[in-house]
Amino acid sequence: MGKVYERIDGRLRAFIETQHIFFTATAPLSGDGTVNLSPKGLTGSFAVLDELTVAYLDFAGSNAETVAHLRENGRITLMWCAFDGPPTIVRVHGRGEPVFRDDPRWPELMAHFPGIDTTLHGLRAVIVVHAELIRDTCGYAVPFMTYDADRDLHGRRFAREDDASLGKYFESKEHVAVSIDGLPGLPLPLPPTPAGVTSAVQDGT
Repeated sequence: MGKVYERIDGRLRAFIETQHIFFTATAPLSGDGTVNLSPKGLTGSFAVLDELTVAYLDFAGSNAETVAHLRENGRITLMWCAFDGPPTIVRVHGRGEPVFRDDPRWPELMAHFPGIDTTLHGLRAVIVVHAELIRDTCGYAVPFMTYDADRDLHGRRFAREDDASLGKYFESKEHVAVSIDGLPGLPLPLPPTPAGVTSAVQDGT
């Protein structure tokens, strides 16, 4: 039987923070709009900010559906599955927002991600999610799978980009500035990375 939680803490928080992958689901308000479902990985790119707020780093890619949907209506669901240990599925339903590089909250948010070098991945936003419903269900049909390592392909692809070339990359993609359904996506031109705001990994701290 599933359970509803008032907050993200204790064993629930520990479970979420130890998973190597989670999934995000968003949709536009239009009834015939495109529902988006995305896997998210890369160790260190997710953080619990407080008992009702989580965040993850939104890296370079050829689409920006999540950003577009959140800018329009804010609805989002995050899901984690246990691929080892006891069978568990956790969902956080809530309201999210993309925080961009030129937002005054950027430096404070970046401090929550000390374990990843964001300069390798073309960081374009931080997705902040405020939980409205937190629940778990059984994961009896989820298979056992083992984690080997993070892929290094994303870092290898985008580490060679600076702000200018990354902005040109986004501008060359059909569905970064505008979603599949024509909603505003990632604001372009891309704001420069704020001076002095770098990852702890990069600084060696």
